[in-house]
Amino acid sequence: MKELVTFQVGSYANFIGSHFWNFQDELLGLLEDPQAHLVFKNQNLDMDVLYRTGETQQGMPTYTPRMISVDFQGSLGSMSSSGTLYNHNPSSSSRVATWTGNVSTQASEPHKKNLFLQRLYDEGQETNGSEILDTDVVKSLEDGVQFWTDFSKVHYHPQSLFELNGSWMDPQEFNNYGIGRNTLSEGLQGDEINERLRFFIEECDHVQGIQFMVDDSGGFSGVAASLLENIEDEYTNVPVLLYSVRSPNSYNNLTSRKLSITRNLHDAVSFSALSSLCKLIVPVGLPSLSESRVSQYLNVENEKPYQSSAVYASAIHSITIPFRMKKVGPTGESSNESGGMNLYECIQMLAGQGRQNTVAVLDAAMPPPSMAGGRFQQPLLGNLQPLTPETAHDVDDSQAIESMIVHGALGAGEHEASVSEVSEAVETEYESTSSRPRFSHLSLSRCPLPIPLPFPSIFNNLVGRRGDLLLTTPTESGSSSRRGSLDVHSIPMAARLRSTTAVLPFLENRLGYIRKFGIERGSIGASVLTSWGFGREEVEEIGENLSKMVLTLDPHQGYSSDDSE
Repeated sequence: MKELVTFQVGSYANFIGSHFWNFQDELLGLLEDPQAHLVFKNQNLDMDVLYRTGETQQGMPTYTPRMISVDFQGSLGSMSSSGTLYNHNPSSSSRVATWTGNVSTQASEPHKKNLFLQRLYDEGQETNGSEILDTDVVKSLEDGVQFWTDFSKVHYHPQSLFELNGSWMDPQEFNNYGIGRNTLSEGLQGDEINERLRFFIEECDHVQGIQFMVDDSGGFSGVAASLLENIEDEYTNVPVLLYSVRSPNSYNNLTSRKLSITRNLHDAVSFSALSSLCKLIVPVGLPSLSESRVSQYLNVENEKPYQSSAVYASAIHSITIPFRMKKVGPTGESSNESGGMNLYECIQMLAGQGRQNTVAVLDAAMPPPSMAGGRFQQPLLGNLQPLTPETAHDVDDSQAIESMIVHGALGAGEHEASVSEVSEAVETEYESTSSRPRFSHLSLSRCPLPIPLPFPSIFNNLVGRRGDLLLTTPTESGSSSRRGSLDVHSIPMAARLRSTTAVLPFLENRLGYIRKFGIERGSIGASVLTSWGFGREEVEEIGENLSKMVLTLDPHQGYSSDDSE
């Protein structure tokens, strides 16, 4: 078995992670549910890749995510940082008396559990004399999610949840790489997180890699860089797949030119640092998910992280499926899935050959079209839309490399399409496209994405119970209304990682920021970079790093950090 360790650093990364683990928990539950659909019984996914077995001090067996979450102190809401299984309640006062004067203790009121959590942890109990209904739970979540734990239905290990002590500043001010850069160097917090990582890695038989999600819109990118530096030093041969994620809220218009320049410099510095500390980086997070082409069957409110993070979590869940497909028989193929690979093989495919570009675009179709007559009713490739910001559309890149996963595809009459049917239909589409990639890998599974109860109501009225696309038009169905877990039980998904020149605008923008505001003589951002601890040579190295990334994809560009001298 080849295990994965998951890191979630920063608020939005933890929102995405909460949905991600809810999907895994739902799949585990459906596997044991005698009334569950057969596709969930035959999912053939090795959940030990993501989970670890253990037991409490009382000897109760546990099965918990092999995951480390890092966030602000107080970000766990009603959940304890020791999780929910181990009942670890540290004493609030020390036994060692060093002060004989008066002592006053200030403690904030614990956050109350919402209806979802009340029912989850008090299953079968009545609240105020009445049973909590599914409809009450859904309404409570839609109106009242404040923390990522508010909709988490997963039990976590005590080593998993880490709150940054001393994050006394306003989270709104923890908004740039410079602030986060030295956070872990002050005190022993960095050492403690690294020890937690060691705990999870050392109990692995053969770790295949680390999937790392970081909210890189502010100071947590600097925190992540410190953690990644340790991984690079301590676990040289363990590949890191990094998702740098942002919520639509992080794109709010800035009120002054100085704030705007600071944000641009942060974007350049953060991306340069993070990309140099992983094998493959995937920027994720559109400025307006609700207005994007990926949302043609969705109804997302940008201002609610609970909603937008569910979309990104769905795509990341899909990308991980090939990493945990069980090998069946001598060929490793079965009638339920094909195209399994580990994380290292995925990274090597996308970044280790050809141009060796280490930046990938994430695309998704949520849900993809159904099949009829051996073909998709609408072009699948046309329905895959980018979740990576600042990408070029309709790019003709003959050197592109792609890794695609399609799972839970439906045929006529809501019947599951077979693996061979989907494979042939995808190949037919590739043959008819004018811009076929240099290399494409296809993974397939008959197991769809389950929609658990705490999933937000973000589907429009064209999405049916099993993710089938209904024939009624938006005007006939009143598509402005939302459908959620009570109406949609599962959906097919398609997701794709692409090494492509479509990411050039993203890279060129960040190169432009550091050149204009950081490297040019007299540039207005020089003092900002100095306050973050960057000297002239370090700033030029950032420019060189970004320049190389651009030149990897477009050798005809003449970029160099020296051009502006």
